[in-house]
Amino acid sequence: MGNVSAVSEFILLGLSADAQVQAVLFMVFLVIYVLTLAGNSMILLGISTDARLRSPMYFFLGHLSFLDLLYSSVSMPKMLENLVSERKTISVKGCLAQAFFVFAIGGTEALLLAVMAYDRYAAICHPLLYHQMMSNWFCQGLMWGSWSLAILNSLINTLLAVNLDFCHHGTVHNYNCELPSLFPLSCSDVSTNVTALLWTFLVHASGTFLLVVCSYGCVFSTILNMSSTRGRSKAFSTCSSHLTVVTLYFGSAFLRYVLPTSGSPVETFFSLQYSVITPLLNPFIYSLKNKEVKTAMRKLLRRCCQHFGYVDRRRRVKS
Repeated sequence: MGNVSAVSEFILLGLSADAQVQAVLFMVFLVIYVLTLAGNSMILLGISTDARLRSPMYFFLGHLSFLDLLYSSVSMPKMLENLVSERKTISVKGCLAQAFFVFAIGGTEALLLAVMAYDRYAAICHPLLYHQMMSNWFCQGLMWGSWSLAILNSLINTLLAVNLDFCHHGTVHNYNCELPSLFPLSCSDVSTNVTALLWTFLVHASGTFLLVVCSYGCVFSTILNMSSTRGRSKAFSTCSSHLTVVTLYFGSAFLRYVLPTSGSPVETFFSLQYSVITPLLNPFIYSLKNKEVKTAMRKLLRRCCQHFGYVDRRRRVKS
């Protein structure tokens, strides 16, 4: 970290410079953050407490909710703080750490979405071999492999960024720190960093995207060949929620990291799309489309209401 001592902190411009707009944005994003935490926590608790939700699909869905909890918590607390603070700054070390976690968690989520597409391929195209293809140890290996590859990818790019000299007046044209936003702030040669980021992202993204495309190509071919209309609609319903999440996430992330960094509001919109909006929408998308998840969440809410009602009655008796 010694090479970044020329500049000790960056200024995060955020979403608006108007104080009144910032106050409105603070309330909006505070509600979004609370809903994100509540929705993903409920899905995570519902899956972990319901014995019927033990299939690989729900195993991966639980990990997706856990990733969304982490993803939203990496950037949003600092964004909320800056919306009510006069000094909208972040230390260089803190900025690099945030960029590392954004890239690592985002990469893990992309790999997990690809794994979930393969899970749907195994369930729909090979239903009789599904439990053999998606055994417990294989699912665990896919999960840990996703984490390991994404962390390695992020570590390579972050270590290269640590060696940069940030000697300009550091103004980040975004609400959080991401590697593409830091390169224009450096007075060092960033060609190696840009090349490494572009190639690691393209290899990472193309691998996951190809797995999604191949998996769903086989899935759609199998569905269209089904003779039962009911079976076809049921198969489509199990895939539609995942396809919606994949489209939202991959589309915005691809445009954010492939397009040249210019500091435009479009870049901020893409960052908001995959790091704020997608973690908020995921619980609603999966719960609205999945009867088992809705049932598990109803049971969890009923159990919580019964527990708090029991505690309230105990207090009344004691008083």
